[in-house]
Amino acid sequence: MKMSRLVAFSSSLLLGAVIALTGAATANAAPSVQGVDYVALGDSYSSGVGSGSYISSSGDCKRSTLAYPSLWAAAHSPASFAFTACSGARTGDVTANQLGPLNSSTDLVSISIGGNDAGFSDVMTTCVLQSEATCLNRIATARSYVDSTLPGNLNSVYSAIRAKAPSAHVVVLGYPRFYKVGGSCVVGLSDKVRAAINGASDYLNAATAKRAADHGFTFGDVAGKFTGHEICSGSAWLHSLNWLNIGESYHPFAAGQSGGYLPVLNSVA
Repeated sequence: MKMSRLVAFSSSLLLGAVIALTGAATANAAPSVQGVDYVALGDSYSSGVGSGSYISSSGDCKRSTLAYPSLWAAAHSPASFAFTACSGARTGDVTANQLGPLNSSTDLVSISIGGNDAGFSDVMTTCVLQSEATCLNRIATARSYVDSTLPGNLNSVYSAIRAKAPSAHVVVLGYPRFYKVGGSCVVGLSDKVRAAINGASDYLNAATAKRAADHGFTFGDVAGKFTGHEICSGSAWLHSLNWLNIGESYHPFAAGQSGGYLPVLNSVA
């Protein structure tokens, strides 16, 4: 064989080996998402309350086809998708009622939980209907609960998830800040109260992120995605007080699920 042909032949073999090895490495590093078994747990922020298009069979849980778990599943076509998140759920409701689909084959779990434990609904009711001082006291009580009791509740639900799905990648989603302080709202709560509510959301998120990290879970912070889309921003992705459907108050519109929650899950799933 002439030298030029030998060099060309050797180069072809080397190139083929590099391509084969690179392809194998890529396949190992990024397995097809179509092989993923995905389970979506949590409260109303995961079930999709406020976004409409509720699945009739989900009843009062109000699971929506426009919630971020449904959107993720529709976009990625996982091998299986179980959606058990439920409006009003607390940590104990997750462990009692939502973990059935989890097993040793589960690859991905998403969850938002803790807001109802900390009294989210009662805080907002108090702040809307009662005095500023009473509101601020109720927020302080919620923050104390986050310090004293919520960590143990989160530990219980996270441990239960890991026990049933030992190999799963678990993504814990947080909550948005509700208000743009100094924004377009000219009536309603004072900016002092709005700032205190935002601060309480940050406080809850920080505590949740700490518990998630301690369990080896990934925390997905959605507050940044909702910045510029809070209530009083002029481009809100969150319902304000909704007297016609009170349960949707302070929950994301469909745009908040697709523009706020879904990109965060995409980035960490």
